[in-house]
Amino acid sequence: MNIRRHKLIFLSLIFGYACTSFAQSFKFVAIGDMPYNPPKDYVRYERLITEINRLKPSFTLFIGDTKSGSSNCSDEFNQLVKNYFNQFNGPLIYSVGDNEWTDCHRPLAGSYEPLERLARLRQTFFQNKMSLGKQALQLSRQSDLDPQYSKFVENSSFVKNGVLFVNLHIPGSNNNFERDEAAKAEYRERNQANLSWIKRAFDLASTKQYVGLVIFYQADMFYTGKEPIDPESGYRDTLLSLSKHAEELKKPILLIHGDSHRLIIDQPLKTPDQKHALENVLRLQVMGAELIQGVEIEVDPKSEQPFSFTPILLKQNMLHPSP
Repeated sequence: MNIRRHKLIFLSLIFGYACTSFAQSFKFVAIGDMPYNPPKDYVRYERLITEINRLKPSFTLFIGDTKSGSSNCSDEFNQLVKNYFNQFNGPLIYSVGDNEWTDCHRPLAGSYEPLERLARLRQTFFQNKMSLGKQALQLSRQSDLDPQYSKFVENSSFVKNGVLFVNLHIPGSNNNFERDEAAKAEYRERNQANLSWIKRAFDLASTKQYVGLVIFYQADMFYTGKEPIDPESGYRDTLLSLSKHAEELKKPILLIHGDSHRLIIDQPLKTPDQKHALENVLRLQVMGAELIQGVEIEVDPKSEQPFSFTPILLKQNMLHPSP
């Protein structure tokens, strides 16, 4: 057998393996906005973690708000949160919410300085390239790839079976575009980092021929429906950027967030002119607050619409279960 034939067989084997891996279905879980009411919610949260570990998802996304906005933002609480994250058997990827820092100026939250709390969150949860969870996943962090945005260690991405996952730091409380000039200055800098990270994600999805994108963050950017046209909205730039890129890409896209605490699966992202829904974009809003529940998402890269959803509803976690 000549060298050229050996080479062709080797490339065929490698290509065949890659295609098989590329097409394999997988499952992951999304949760967020919990636990809000300690200590009783800790028991329910622990039951949910146990159930997720039983399901053995490829990874879990925690979509921000590790506590309520009226509970203390202390370092001790952050360490408790981190300890819970590391009870997940698989990787846990954390997207930062508003209750962890933007709302920490509230007296009931401890009257902290929000930017100081944000710095502590970055030190506590984003120390290296690895996710949280017992079996950590290596992530690509914006801080490592773009020196211009070196402080944004929380923005990350990874690929699973041909699907690109992108974590953005977009919290509630109008994305911190409020209160005072210091807050607005923080928003403007982080907003530019997010827009750059979004553009990079869509460029990768196009050039690498990924099957689709999953973009996850905390805020409900569709709360009023007027955010894309409201100049005072901290979400306007992000939504218009997502609209433009999603319309051009024409691949399946899933947006996952929390913030409003009720399960929603719909198509709220519109074309840049705001006249039509973008049919290639689904939105999943996960449960939270008193609903200590989650959603299991199955991804079939071979399917034209690759995302399907199964709520994780534990009877013992329901406040008023049926008899």
